[in-house]
Amino acid sequence: MTERHLLSGPEPDPARDAGHPEPPPRVGFFTDTSVCIGCKACEVACKEWNALPEDGLSLTGMSYDNTQGLGASTWRHVAFIEQTAPEPQGRTQLPLADGGGGDGAAPGMGETRWLMSSDVCKHCTHAACLDVCPTGSLFRTEFGTVVVQDDICNGCGYCVPACPYGVIEQRPSDGRAFKCTMCYDRLGAGQEPACAKACPTESIQFGPLDELRERAALRVDQLHEAGVTGAHLYGDDPDDGVGGDGAFFLLLDKPEVYGLPPDPVVTTRDLPAMWKHAGAAAASLLGGFALSFALPALARRRGVR
Repeated sequence: MTERHLLSGPEPDPARDAGHPEPPPRVGFFTDTSVCIGCKACEVACKEWNALPEDGLSLTGMSYDNTQGLGASTWRHVAFIEQTAPEPQGRTQLPLADGGGGDGAAPGMGETRWLMSSDVCKHCTHAACLDVCPTGSLFRTEFGTVVVQDDICNGCGYCVPACPYGVIEQRPSDGRAFKCTMCYDRLGAGQEPACAKACPTESIQFGPLDELRERAALRVDQLHEAGVTGAHLYGDDPDDGVGGDGAFFLLLDKPEVYGLPPDPVVTTRDLPAMWKHAGAAAASLLGGFALSFALPALARRRGVR
């Protein structure tokens, strides 16, 4: 089968279009943030299985998060987001977490809640990091995931600004890029990724992507019926700017609250049009140069006659 690779638009079978003749069903992650307890078991399991180095444990002073974000040595990151709602009319005290009185609370403050979310590489249908890699270090697997072969990465760093989510990063020690592989070695052995295996609440669910999307839609309906009207899916739509994500989320607030772009778009989408315009500009420039030499020569011929 001839390999076909699209930069944007509908892409129902990215593994087959990447050259895998008989790929298995595409797999992915569904992260239900409504049941995440912030235990960081996924972070630990990811580091242990992939032998990732410790990359600094420092509290920001803004939350209980001690890893701060995804990086070359943190492929799973649990965000801790503390929210305080405005004080309802006629109430001046903040209740304690156990429901007791809010003595000493600042006036004007209301209920407090924690939003926990385990972030990860999205394994985009249209992966700009893969598109810009000059060495083939990044490739599409038969499972539809995107993996970095760190042994052939030349450290150019093109993939870093190409990612619309800011996921991939270079290690300062040698400049090579790293990110989540969705435990490609475990998938090949018929096992689920280490993070999903370790999650005690099933906040991280792994399986065929189509099944996960159906399950996620049912979960959103369940939460809406329970009065959680802010619950919505992020990254599940195949018609979005990246063709849908291989790792998508159920969120309880706007994506920006979780540090996610509200409307991600694959950064290489406009490359064909850009090259077309660049080619037209180059042709016009060459035509101008040719004309600048042709006109004097023509004038000299006429002068001789």
